[in-house]
Amino acid sequence: MFDRLFGTATKDPAMAERVPPGQYLTQKFPVLHYGSVPNVDLATWDLRIWGEVDNPFTLTWEQFKALPRRTLHTDIHCVTRWSKLGTDWEGVAIGEILRLAQVRPTAKFVVEHAEQGYTTNVPLSVLDDDDVILADTFGGEPLEAEHGYPLRLVLPKRYFWKSAKWIRGLEFGAQDRLGFWERYGYNNNADFTKEERYSD
Repeated sequence: MFDRLFGTATKDPAMAERVPPGQYLTQKFPVLHYGSVPNVDLATWDLRIWGEVDNPFTLTWEQFKALPRRTLHTDIHCVTRWSKLGTDWEGVAIGEILRLAQVRPTAKFVVEHAEQGYTTNVPLSVLDDDDVILADTFGGEPLEAEHGYPLRLVLPKRYFWKSAKWIRGLEFGAQDRLGFWERYGYNNNADFTKEERYSD
């Protein structure tokens, strides 16, 4: 049953070195989230950037789509132990958002705000990386609803719950604030190379 849903441990040495401890490869893209899949109206959708920034702003869907685009080829790893290698995403590099926001030196942490009040949190030093994007496309197609349509964060260096689906805002702050799963016992750092799944 587990193998059918999530995959199996790889025996290919070249691929095995890309699979973190305790993970299994899958060719599928399992759907895991809390709550229901939201209905999104792009005519009223927006993305808000605020907090410890000199230039807080809100983007409509059209404005977001007009920003410079980039692609990302990366592996992703879920805390529920599946890993999917070589995924392809397209969207806007987080560096573009940080540049527009003019993030203050006092900003050390970021809360990702998503639909239905969901949040997750990361240090700014983890978010501010070349391989982090706000993605609206997966595998050459618009995101499917259950995978975050119209927009999700993709933050490959942490377990995938830190890549919030249905994202609606980034709040920059001087202090860390635990997100939804972090308050329910998930590890705040979520480094998959160290199997940081749950808090002690």
